[in-house]
Amino acid sequence: MDLTGAVALVTGGNGGLGQRICHALAREGAHIAVMYAQSRDQAEGVAGELASRYQVNAASFACDITDGAAVERLVGDVSRRFARLDILINDAAYNKAIPFTDLDNLTQVEWDKIMDVNLTGPMRLTKAVAPVMKAQGRGRIVNIASVAGLQPTGSSIAYAVSKAGLIHLTRCMAVALAPETLVNCVAPGLLEGTRATANLLPEMVVRNAAGSLLKKAADKDDCADMVVTMCRTETMTGQTIVIDAGRVFH
Repeated sequence: MDLTGAVALVTGGNGGLGQRICHALAREGAHIAVMYAQSRDQAEGVAGELASRYQVNAASFACDITDGAAVERLVGDVSRRFARLDILINDAAYNKAIPFTDLDNLTQVEWDKIMDVNLTGPMRLTKAVAPVMKAQGRGRIVNIASVAGLQPTGSSIAYAVSKAGLIHLTRCMAVALAPETLVNCVAPGLLEGTRATANLLPEMVVRNAAGSLLKKAADKDDCADMVVTMCRTETMTGQTIVIDAGRVFH
């Protein structure tokens, strides 16, 4: 798909990885809807920078993706603002470091919040954009999961299970939305300079990087470039690509 003039909705677009994804898509000529949950000023700043640097249309949109009605409003607002919607990037996520053995602190409240944001939120957004993309005859959805979804690791059991669910949601939605809409997934390893990593224990960050073949964290720009590739593709759907400096092989 030619990205020039395409419209991309990036959830968590003001985050560390989300910003890189916004820039990578705008560099290819896509117009960007930067979705945020709380940091309005930051999201508006990202949108302003995209517009001035790449001469594309960009705007920020607030949304609580755990609220179904808010998600429907978001998709309607973006579609009206840009007159179309070609790409959805499900990057918004939440985590909290809870050791796997500490089941007492894996409360129902934390479990529900992680699942609502990381798995149910992307499902809501995907269902909301599906009819728009089908009517246009084309669409691309890219989910941002984690290597924690491919093995029992990560910040908590709930986080790992939510990302495993997102990976399988990718496969299932690829079936449901074909042939008009292609659905793929990027599964990063440890990324430095993100809110998700800031929530991890310092020793977990050090151990994760040291355990990779390349002895470093994954690169946010590599992840953003893969997102662009998945938006361009005409023949890949239902796939998950790992970018983690060499830790998980699947």
